[in-house]
Amino acid sequence: MRVVLLGLALALLPVSTASAASGRVLPRTTELDGRSYAWQVFVPAAVLAGDETNPPVILFLHGNGQTGTDGLRQTEIGLPAVLRERSDFPALVVMPQTPRGAWWGTPEIERMALAALDAATAEFGGDPERTYLTGLSLGGYGTWALAYRHPERFAALVPVCGGITTRRTRIPVPDWHPSATHPEDPWAEMARVVAGIPAWVFHGANDRRVPADESRRMVAALETAGARPRYTEYPGVGHDSWVPAYREEGLYEWLFRQRRSDSPR
Repeated sequence: MRVVLLGLALALLPVSTASAASGRVLPRTTELDGRSYAWQVFVPAAVLAGDETNPPVILFLHGNGQTGTDGLRQTEIGLPAVLRERSDFPALVVMPQTPRGAWWGTPEIERMALAALDAATAEFGGDPERTYLTGLSLGGYGTWALAYRHPERFAALVPVCGGITTRRTRIPVPDWHPSATHPEDPWAEMARVVAGIPAWVFHGANDRRVPADESRRMVAALETAGARPRYTEYPGVGHDSWVPAYREEGLYEWLFRQRRSDSPR
């Protein structure tokens, strides 16, 4: 694996409003198994200025509408949209991108996402004890999938309009997936593995693409496993629950309080 650092920085804010007090988005490229993957990382202003070490780190997984190879579309909606509003956001935000037709649970895409996370953490001194995982829609599924595969890596999870099972054939069920290992109750199997990770789950009550029952059942399974997840369901909201979710009052204060060393494994 080789990580290529591109020389030019891209401002997440318009150039006219960017300043020394603003965080910035920097383009990066990871080369993995002979393939190049472009991704972005938001770096807080304090880190750029050398005033902060060991910032928290968020791995953000985009949805199906942002797939591609341009390295940019994954910065359009969800948490990246909040970064355009909050130039003072205090965490590193790593934003990998899946090619079209791929999803976060396939081995090569999982490796790419984690390689981007590792590269950004190493370059900017991110705090492994405060590393968080979030995603929307396809990335919400990916949030559960990566947490299931690597529960030791993340201090908290924020899945938005995601789930565990799906009728859509674009998300295959690999051998390790809880739907394959425990088809009778994949939510319970997921909860068995990730119950030790604090989670705040979001969904729209009127979501027709990913039914809210996916999140409801996952939250119930976590509670049965002894966890105390937070769940916010927005009445009257459809699939785009990421719009209010990433602006939910208290979300980031709660998130940045979570540490891996504080959570049972």
